[in-house]
Amino acid sequence: MCSYSSSSVFDIGEYTTEILRVESESCTQNNVPPPKPLLIATPLEAGEFPLLMFLHGYLLYNFFYSQLIQHVASHGFIVIAPQLYTVAGPDTSDEIHSAAAITNWLSQGLCKFLPANVIPNLKKIALSGHSRGGKTAFALSLMKLNISTDIKFSALIGVDPVDGMDKGKQTPPAVLSYVPHSFDFDMPVMVIGSGLGEVKRNPLFPPCAPKGVNHENFFTECKKPAWYFVAKDYGHSDMLDDDTKGIRGKATYCLCKNGESRKPMRKFVGGLIVAFLKAYLHDDHGDLLAIRDSHVSLSLDFKFDSYL
Repeated sequence: MCSYSSSSVFDIGEYTTEILRVESESCTQNNVPPPKPLLIATPLEAGEFPLLMFLHGYLLYNFFYSQLIQHVASHGFIVIAPQLYTVAGPDTSDEIHSAAAITNWLSQGLCKFLPANVIPNLKKIALSGHSRGGKTAFALSLMKLNISTDIKFSALIGVDPVDGMDKGKQTPPAVLSYVPHSFDFDMPVMVIGSGLGEVKRNPLFPPCAPKGVNHENFFTECKKPAWYFVAKDYGHSDMLDDDTKGIRGKATYCLCKNGESRKPMRKFVGGLIVAFLKAYLHDDHGDLLAIRDSHVSLSLDFKFDSYL
């Protein structure tokens, strides 16, 4: 639990937050369990709050993003972070189906697991994901596999999304078609990239976000309005928690080329997500425009582009 007050989207917000764990077998007479285990980062103060669904990266745990999703929640958003799988193969079809099922569960099941007087605004929900989870978020938005949801998403965010190993070696179903502005969905999009994601950490392993299937390609296929930010000196895993435990947690330090520390990148990603959600779920573009115009002091270098 954390409670601070700040006017900057890059700092912890004014709401006290808590992370709730909900298991897929959490069934009683009064609730309907989610299709997959969830982490829910939520404000504790009474109010109605928009939602963000955040999909984890390849072979990662949802709790590796605890600091990031609490950052977003502290600015007045409910963040739903499912554990889509613990073991996964080269096909993302199951993840797309699971993400759709969780989305459809929200209207019937979410309220029962939230604190008293915390109300989810299901008319304002954004979809996001990191790495393979970013690909899954785009695939669901594009209705790949003819999968649709009962709830309409209002915004889409890809955090260093990756479509596979290389062009022509995309994880099925492929998202990228390499046709500029070809993504066919009617909502604003933000793509956040890492400058070091396409760099090998060592000769034995490929880069974690290879050129040809990474953030640059995703942004190129977006239509208006689309925002694009790249943190130049940070890596594919640098938005995770400071301490990711276990074999998989240690692997996030060993397999990907990283920046000097995770905190600057995590604050950057968290702040961008908050600014983007404020712009398109609350119609308050002030913070997003201030970041674009470099009116905000940041501890990292980034490049920016947009289709507006």
